[in-house]
Amino acid sequence: MTTQKEDFLNYICQTSPYPVGLEIDHAAGSYLYTTDGKKYLDFISGIGVNNLGFAHPAVVKAVQAQAEKYLHVMVYGEYVQRPQVDLAKKLVSLLPAALNQVYFTNSGTEANEGALKLAKKYTGRKKLVSFEGSFHGDTHGSCSVTGREIYRKPFEPLLPGIQFLPFNDVEALNAIDDTVAAVITEPIQGEGGMRVPDEGFLNALRARCDAVGTLLIFDEVQTGFGRTGKWFAMEHWGVVPDIVTLAKALGGGMPLGAFVSSRDIMTTLSENPPLSHVTTFGGHPLSCAAGLASLQVISDESLVKKAEVDGAWLLKRLRHLSQKGCGIREVRGKGLMIGLALETAELAAHLVKGAFEAGVILGWTLHTENVIRIMPPLTVLKEDMESGLAVIEKLLSPS
Repeated sequence: MTTQKEDFLNYICQTSPYPVGLEIDHAAGSYLYTTDGKKYLDFISGIGVNNLGFAHPAVVKAVQAQAEKYLHVMVYGEYVQRPQVDLAKKLVSLLPAALNQVYFTNSGTEANEGALKLAKKYTGRKKLVSFEGSFHGDTHGSCSVTGREIYRKPFEPLLPGIQFLPFNDVEALNAIDDTVAAVITEPIQGEGGMRVPDEGFLNALRARCDAVGTLLIFDEVQTGFGRTGKWFAMEHWGVVPDIVTLAKALGGGMPLGAFVSSRDIMTTLSENPPLSHVTTFGGHPLSCAAGLASLQVISDESLVKKAEVDGAWLLKRLRHLSQKGCGIREVRGKGLMIGLALETAELAAHLVKGAFEAGVILGWTLHTENVIRIMPPLTVLKEDMESGLAVIEKLLSPS
C-alpha cells in the first residue's frame, strides 16, 4: 500500500525537483498543521493569498451559506448572481472613481489576459510594453509580458510586439509611443525581488501614457487588499491606472481574480463581436461570497492600518538586524510586503531551510535566489511576528 506522499509524487504533476511536501491536516490563523502533528508559522501567506490567515470564520460561514443556495449556474455575465453583484459593488467602492466596472476571473493570470485583450480591443493597437524583472503569470499571454527570460525562453515564440523597459527608469519611458496599446506594470515588483519604485516613477509613467494615448495597467495581484498598508499599492503614489488587475487575497482563500476599468473601456467587450471575452467559472458564486466576506473583515478589523503599523515595526527590526553584519544587503518593501535581500543565494538557502526546520515558512521570490519574501497574514498576532523574527535573527546572527 502506498503512502500519501508517494501518491502525491506519482499522481500530482511536480513543478520543482524538490517539493516541500508538507502533508497538511488542517490550517487556522497563521499556522499550518501537518499530519505528523507539527505546526508551521506561515510567513508568506500562501504566497500573498491568505491575508486573513487560514479558515477565517467569516469566510467559512459565507462559503457554507452560499453553497446551500447554488454553485455554478451559468457562464459569467449572463445571469444576475448576488454574490458577484455585491462583491463588484464593494470593490468599486474601494477603488478610485474611474475604475467602476468589474470583470471576474479565476486567477491573476486570467485577469492579466483579460486586461491585455481589453486594451488591444479598445485602442485598436497591437504593441504592449512591460518591464524587466516583472511577473504577470504563466499562460501564453501573461508570460509574454513577464520581463524575465527564464520564464519566457522555454515557451517561445510567444506573443509578438512586446517591448521590455528597465523598471524604475524615467528616461526609458520615452520609448512608449502612439503604437502602444498598453503598458503593464506591478506598482511594486513581487517575484522580481520586492522592488519598490522611486518617488515619481509611476507618476511619470502615467503622464507618458496620457501623452501618447496608451492605457496603463496596474497588476495589483500581489499588492492589493491591504498588503502594502493601503487598500491598493497605487494609493502610495496617487496614480490611477486605466485598468487594474486583482487576485490572490481577493477571494479570501478561494480562487478568484478580476480586472477593473471604466464602463467606457469595458463596453468594448460586449460589442464587435458580443461575447468578446467570456469565462465559464470566473466569478464563481462561492468565491465571490468568500471575497465579499474577506473584504468586510479587512474593513471591520482595520487590517489595512494594521498592515501599515506591523509592517513599519517589522521593517525597522529587520533594518536594525541588517546593521549587525549578518549578510543582509537591503531590506525593502511597504506594509507587510517585505523583501530581505541577502548577500548570497547560499545565505538565502540557509535561512529558508533553517527557518523551515524551526517551524517558520519563508520563501524565495521566484528565481531571485538571494531575496527572501516575508508576507505574514494581515491578521498575524504580535507574538507570532516576534517568534518568526526571532528565528530569522538567530539564523542570520554572526557566529
